[in-house]
Amino acid sequence: MLRVNNIRVPLEFDFSELENFCIRKFRISPDNLISVRLVKKSVDARKKSDVHFIISVDIELKNEKAVKIKNAVRTEKFVYKVNNVSGNFKRPVIVGFGSAGMFAALVLAMSGAKPMVIERGADVDSRCRDMEKFRSVGLLNPECNVQFGEGGAGTFSDGKLTTGIKDKRIEWVLEKLVEFGAPEEILYLAKPHIGTDRLIDVVKNLREKVIEYGGEVIFNARFCGFETDGNSITEVRYVHEKCIHTIDTDNLILATGHSARDVFEMLYDNNIRLSQKNFSVGVRIEHRRQDIDKAMYGDFSGHKALKAADYKLAVHLPNGRTLYTFCMCPGGEVIPASSEEKRLAVNGMSCFARNAENSNSALLVGISSEDYNSPHPLAGMYFQRELEEKAFTAGGGNYSAPVTLVGDFLENRLSESFGSIKPSYRPAVKFARPESYLPDFVCETLRQGILEMGKKIKGFDNPEAVLTGIESRSSSPVRVDRNQNMQSVTLDGLFPCGEGAGYAGGIMSAAVDGMKCAESIIKNLRGEY
Repeated sequence: MLRVNNIRVPLEFDFSELENFCIRKFRISPDNLISVRLVKKSVDARKKSDVHFIISVDIELKNEKAVKIKNAVRTEKFVYKVNNVSGNFKRPVIVGFGSAGMFAALVLAMSGAKPMVIERGADVDSRCRDMEKFRSVGLLNPECNVQFGEGGAGTFSDGKLTTGIKDKRIEWVLEKLVEFGAPEEILYLAKPHIGTDRLIDVVKNLREKVIEYGGEVIFNARFCGFETDGNSITEVRYVHEKCIHTIDTDNLILATGHSARDVFEMLYDNNIRLSQKNFSVGVRIEHRRQDIDKAMYGDFSGHKALKAADYKLAVHLPNGRTLYTFCMCPGGEVIPASSEEKRLAVNGMSCFARNAENSNSALLVGISSEDYNSPHPLAGMYFQRELEEKAFTAGGGNYSAPVTLVGDFLENRLSESFGSIKPSYRPAVKFARPESYLPDFVCETLRQGILEMGKKIKGFDNPEAVLTGIESRSSSPVRVDRNQNMQSVTLDGLFPCGEGAGYAGGIMSAAVDGMKCAESIIKNLRGEY
């Protein structure tokens, strides 16, 4: 099979004619052609007067030597194989059913290992009801929210599937997501996303497949402890319906996400080796979607072939800090991401259509141990908590979010009214200066960085743009140290996994990490270690 990259086509290109296009462009005999598959599609908007698509295709031929295509490279389709397990063994346990836990469970279930999953939050339908209650009246359920529940934090986000890792397993993850209900376009879009509205069905269908293969998923089951024998794990405990239950196991995948702070404390108390990890804090910035579209696409803004525009920015500043955008949600909303009482955090979310009034993104500043000056492995987590408590107070103490207008923030004054851009956060917002909940060096970096970003995207520093705080859950401040076999360096049979353990940074990398942990357990069960 031949892969041809960097093919330029206009926005009006009819993709149903892709096969005929390739026949003509590369002078392929129709009798020699087996198939043409679109494998990548991206928007090139570097010149606002010439916005177009760049595509890559895989061309399968009966006789490749009969065709000469410049810059074509040979490629083979990746086939992911799950090895079977048999005999007598204790069922592996997975704590957490976010993207890492889901794909770990799927792989283990396909192998015949019959994994047990315990998830502290509820199934995704119940979770949606809890989320709506929180957004309507500010009533937080600490066990079921944006962070906890079926699908993990990724379910209530944009469902972005972009990743910086290079791993063949990504192709299989995307194919499985499509099988479970994701739009087929995620297989080829350069910046694929599913959207919260469609992710809800995807995670349910994945769960049903795990159960079909012999796995078990228990919701509203909070992991509360474990037992060991020497240097190996032997038992997992969890609370379900006010009773403590135990599971005998010698393989535990810990995929709890970055907000399971009680789990980090439990691990620390049990002398599991942890280490500090850099993370980031900041705010979310909202602009009108149409303004961002215009800034990114110029006169092509509104073209029927173009979706809501996204962006990715980073600026290095004179103070030695970097401000960068993260989790940009075109046509989305800012949502509450709190998981602890009297602590406030926000995140971004969008549906598949990405057609909401505003577009938003996190604006983040990196945090290292030098910023909180403590060697304790959980010091970063406690630093996060302190900022979230300040943000809760700044918002009025009722999960309203503190907001300010960019123009007022740059002039160091308190906002008094909104302009053309209205905040999307619910249940409510309250004007407050970011200095009331963010460190001075973060505010200084935001001020410098927003102005610099305004030089890169016209209108980014619009005085009426809205800043909502606090964005504090972009990544884990803790790493659970593990070895090359994916197991804890402290305890055999414990597999720290995904974002919460410090080994992933999004849906795709977490899913791949879950697969790797499952593969390691399968090797154990097959006696290959």
